[in-house]
Amino acid sequence: MTDPMASGSLVTSTQTEEPTAPGTIAPPGAGVLAVQRADKPRGLLGDAWHDLRRNPLFWISSAFILLFLVMAAWPALFTSADPDYGLLQRSRVGPSSDAWFGYDVQGRDVFARVIYGAQASIVVAVLSTVGTTLLGGLMGVIAGYRGRWFDAVLSRVADVFFGLPFLLGGIVILFTFNPPGSNRGKWAIIMIVVASLLILSWPLSMRIMRSSVLATKEADYIVAARAMGASSTRIVFKHLIPNCLAPLLVYSTILIGSFIGAEATLTFLGVGLRSPVVSWGVMISESQNYIRVSPYLLLFPAAFLVVAVLSFVMLGEAVREALDPKLR
Repeated sequence: MTDPMASGSLVTSTQTEEPTAPGTIAPPGAGVLAVQRADKPRGLLGDAWHDLRRNPLFWISSAFILLFLVMAAWPALFTSADPDYGLLQRSRVGPSSDAWFGYDVQGRDVFARVIYGAQASIVVAVLSTVGTTLLGGLMGVIAGYRGRWFDAVLSRVADVFFGLPFLLGGIVILFTFNPPGSNRGKWAIIMIVVASLLILSWPLSMRIMRSSVLATKEADYIVAARAMGASSTRIVFKHLIPNCLAPLLVYSTILIGSFIGAEATLTFLGVGLRSPVVSWGVMISESQNYIRVSPYLLLFPAAFLVVAVLSFVMLGEAVREALDPKLR
């Protein structure tokens, strides 16, 4: 026979498994509640954050991105020099204690221009990414959920833009609306570049969102919501978009880095940003005639550009691995 006292002591030890302070008595069921809290399942975002915290690439890329964002928002924290003030007496003077990155052809502080150049490069990339995500995501939701002729028309329009070569399309658009010699302000030039990147990039965002909606709209919870009389607006905003947004967010993170490189490429070709805008692409474009005699004019802005692009790409890859259950 089983000793009742032994059974009672076993139950008591199970319930009071959670450590208590000396001189106190644990409430009944405290150990069971602790086990239940420990075994509580996490959601998709909880699992993603749990994986991201253990990924060193996530922390490294996040640290660099935070640094660049602070540089873009508060450049005066890093330098007190005026990026547009130049003296010809110090033209192409190399790096020194007075100017860590030296001076450019017009005698302007390269370090100050690199710091202030982060603002235009990141603003262009972020605005282009937000616009591409919103426009492409909206078109993808409409095409995937409505189907029929909505899907056919929007898909064919996207195919037209998707078939345009990126560099050729950017050159044509920027030469048309922002020709060399035009006297436009800083923000007018930035918005034209943003619009050109948005026009050429939204079809891929649409395809990503459309494929997610097509794979999700026939799920059981969507069918149940439709059967209970939920409106299309409620289904789209309450169920579809939250469950289809993860692939688009991952793509958007990588897209920021791609747009930083795209802006620098178009600017180097002479059709992107230009003076009075200060950006890494403008600095690289201005240094192309002095690479042999003053290589630091290219080295420093190019190094910041490469690190920024790699940081956003690594962050996107880390988020993709955390959100994709197939990669766990």
